[in-house]
Amino acid sequence: GKDSFPVRAAFHYSGLTSSISRSILKHVNAERPEIMVAFRTQGLRCTAQRYAIMKYLLKHPLHPTADEIYQALNRVNPQASRATVYNGLHALTRAGLVREVSVSGHAARFESHVEHHHHFVCAQCGRIRDLAWFDVPGVAQKAGLDSRSVRAWELVFHGVCDACLNQKRKN
Repeated sequence: GKDSFPVRAAFHYSGLTSSISRSILKHVNAERPEIMVAFRTQGLRCTAQRYAIMKYLLKHPLHPTADEIYQALNRVNPQASRATVYNGLHALTRAGLVREVSVSGHAARFESHVEHHHHFVCAQCGRIRDLAWFDVPGVAQKAGLDSRSVRAWELVFHGVCDACLNQKRKN
């Protein structure tokens, strides 16, 4: 019915390449030296705006939109333009330091968690939650992609999160 939200798995392609040194990214936190090492390792110039974006994503792992990042950064230092934030996000994504999460019908979201993982998207509140990676043997063949070169894939589960289910039960 209208109020039921069945959990369904969706096959999703990611343009993310895994040429990144996992050991460096795994240990990157929101401290200046680690961020700068990650930039240098990926051959990306460390501008003040890119640094601020990366630091924000590391401290706020909630899959914010580009506009949410822009607004948050401008509350602290109102010098970055919207275009600068968007361009910085795209440069960080191309360098493999940030991952763009696409959910149909919603604005793209960004995260600094670039290790392989899946996502759960709540159909009511829109929150995106990271799920631990698990492999599905032969997934490309099962999807009929035998002759194509699949660089990356992930599962996106859609349903209702615990918080929304609990809220619904209270009402």
